[in-house]
Amino acid sequence: MSPERLRDLARLRRVRDRIDREYARPLDVEALARGAHMSAGHLSREFKAAYGESPYSYLMTRRIERAMALLRRGDLSVTDVCFTVGCQSLGTFSTRFTELVGMPPGAYRRRHRDQVPGQGPLPPCVAKQVTRPVRNREARAVVADVS
Repeated sequence: MSPERLRDLARLRRVRDRIDREYARPLDVEALARGAHMSAGHLSREFKAAYGESPYSYLMTRRIERAMALLRRGDLSVTDVCFTVGCQSLGTFSTRFTELVGMPPGAYRRRHRDQVPGQGPLPPCVAKQVTRPVRNREARAVVADVS
């Protein structure tokens, strides 16, 4: 692998780490690209090639994962959770949540309230994996392979 490619991969890892750390802050591809000294288009193409999804999709997945945990706690409203995880629009949040989780955030909250990973029969590391949002396209592909 060329030194340039290794540098790009290190930059992409830093971008991913930044998204993981700062998911609740206003982040956009332009800002992430500036921080990585790349153009937005180059960052998007390279990020998708390395991680299988665009930086924006990765950011929204992180936000939805955190939202799922907050909704399971049950002490915040859906609106509060939306803004806590960094989303600016309740409609966009609800739409993305439904796409990734398969049900609206209010329904998820009602179904999973008080089921905090680590306090039930599953170890926290297993609960985190089980509750991770999966895109509906991917879920259908897995179901089709199993049948």
